[in-house]
Amino acid sequence: MEQQSQNTILHIEGMDCANCAMGITKSLQKSGMDNVHVDFATGEATFHLQNKNKLASAIKEIQSLGYKIIDSKVKEANEGKLSSIEKRFYITLPFTIVLFFSHMIFSHDFVLNQPLVQLIICLPVFIIGILQFGKSAFGSVRIGVPNMDVLIFIGSTSAFIYSIIGMYTYNSNEAHNYLFFETTATIITLVLLGNVLEHRSVKQTTSAIKDLSALSVSTAKIVGLQFGKEVITEINYKDIPVGAILQVNSGDKIPVDGEIISGEASVDEAMLTGESIPVEKTINDKVIGGTILLSGNFRMRAESVGKDTTLSKIIELVKKAQQAKPNIQKLGDKISAIFVPVVLGISILTFCLSYFAFDITLKDAMMRSIAVLVISCPCAMGLATPTAVMVGIGRAAKRGILIKGGNTLEEFAKIKNIVFDKTGTLTTGEFHIKNIVCINSSEQEVKEILFQLEQHSSHPIAKSIVKALKETTSTIQFSNITEEKGLGITSSDADKNEYIVGSYKIARHLTSDNTHNVYVIKNNLLIATIDLEDELKSNIKEAISSLNAAGINSVLLSGDLASKCEPFSKKIGISSVYSEQSPAQKLVLIEKLNSEASTAMVGDGINDAPALAKASVGVSLSNATQVAIQSAQIILLKHGDLSSLVEAHLISKHTLITIKQNLFWAFFYNIVAIPIAALGFLNPMFGALAMAFSDVIVIGNSIRLKTKKLR
Repeated sequence: MEQQSQNTILHIEGMDCANCAMGITKSLQKSGMDNVHVDFATGEATFHLQNKNKLASAIKEIQSLGYKIIDSKVKEANEGKLSSIEKRFYITLPFTIVLFFSHMIFSHDFVLNQPLVQLIICLPVFIIGILQFGKSAFGSVRIGVPNMDVLIFIGSTSAFIYSIIGMYTYNSNEAHNYLFFETTATIITLVLLGNVLEHRSVKQTTSAIKDLSALSVSTAKIVGLQFGKEVITEINYKDIPVGAILQVNSGDKIPVDGEIISGEASVDEAMLTGESIPVEKTINDKVIGGTILLSGNFRMRAESVGKDTTLSKIIELVKKAQQAKPNIQKLGDKISAIFVPVVLGISILTFCLSYFAFDITLKDAMMRSIAVLVISCPCAMGLATPTAVMVGIGRAAKRGILIKGGNTLEEFAKIKNIVFDKTGTLTTGEFHIKNIVCINSSEQEVKEILFQLEQHSSHPIAKSIVKALKETTSTIQFSNITEEKGLGITSSDADKNEYIVGSYKIARHLTSDNTHNVYVIKNNLLIATIDLEDELKSNIKEAISSLNAAGINSVLLSGDLASKCEPFSKKIGISSVYSEQSPAQKLVLIEKLNSEASTAMVGDGINDAPALAKASVGVSLSNATQVAIQSAQIILLKHGDLSSLVEAHLISKHTLITIKQNLFWAFFYNIVAIPIAALGFLNPMFGALAMAFSDVIVIGNSIRLKTKKLR
């Protein structure tokens, strides 16, 4: 258990479906907890605890439902190990294989096909099925919303009980016609496989919080006085007081938010702005905790510490976004909520009418009733979603698209808005010279000055300029070349001309125009300005055009200036533009768009993490920050080509179509087969074969998705 401000977090072991989370939610609400949020994928329950005395009773109630409350350290220790559901699947698999193939290949006289042997082989699988699905089934019935596990539990149990009855009712020559132990085992094992696949692919953004927290420093260098002399000592990050003077050196992470009081440096603020160009900082400039000092050093005064820092607020935004993510209801569960009680009612009605109204023997009436349950076995329904998801995710993976789970496929197929970050998402992050404006100088002279002087800087802009001008010939002989961090590079030539190349800071006494990236000064006169721009990623225009043609609204959302975003969006065909947006503003916009229609967010920076988590579907790139990747549900491995985004949407769309087709067949099959079984026209053995046939159709339709034409 953890306490975070006013919220309490319980780590719960044993949840394996949304209905498990629903049951715990209702239990906590019944115990008087407010703002309850339970996530079965993360195994966490978060709620507001007003009365601490109620916590013990709430925990006891959760444990009575069959779940365990574990310590966060135990949870961390178990990460990377096999989950309980994976262990159960691997245990049941060999028993099921033996039962299935012995029944299919060998004669009824074969030793493995003997009733008692089949019972012994099936028993471990059946017990695991009871433990796995029985708890969830009874829990869902208890809260009044029967789920898929009720059907799985009833179907496997009915087949097992029917087989037991067959063993002791019929002689050895007839008993094999009433043994469905392999059906019991197959149902349990296949559904466990589906659950394993879902668990492996549906992990959400919990690790994003860890990655964000890792950006914080553990210690900082604090400046103080000792015996009248200045000393620098290390202090724990949590103990930094407001107003403290801190020393930050090249390569350090800035510990907290504050203001520079001496020194200057180049700071990478990409985590906040998404902008890959480092920002030059000097006295009186603000700095943000968690950003990286690339070069230089300075002293700063701490202004915001602890939970008040920008980084801490971003972490809190991500947490809230995770808790507010929509809970997608599976189509199969929606159908089974009605289907389960109907099937049970039909089964009971079949027995009563057969035995009491039509004077059918007790044995035959019971067999008809059980046949209804066998024929209505939810195996096809259980396979409908996971098999389609498995094929869809597999096809996407072959195309360089990683999709985290079936819910993501379903939601991405329904999106109406796609929001794009700009820098690093739509652009490569590599700069090229867009424009050189010469003032009382020739372009050749300006290029030579830039090429010669920028070679002496490791700044990303300098490297881009050198790369762009590598064919430039040199005629000017420069000397006394020095770089002043935060300003630029100074030099002189043989004729004693003085040159300076740098940011606006070197030219602010010569011009009020601060919109350019680089300024060139000769003998204290501004002779040129240079504009740079990010290179577009390949197929951007085509990708945006395809999305627009599919009826999806494309939106540009960036922390960059409006003067850069507006022309950029027109160039690639995006009509909706939101510029100069902070992480909090991005989150508000995503919430607004989500309220109107399902919305996807495509981003790559830490500043995008809250929006990625809040969006219906977050999409990130393989070269993005780890936080963005963990916050997203779709990762595009071909980060230089966004055409894969269009393909991800098409795969998701057709996977959802396949799921609906599978569920329709599974439901239609039961609607037709149940009356036949109830009227006594269907032997349970043929019922089991019909059930298997429905499985083949569902699996075959899912496999068809591998080669299905998407456009």
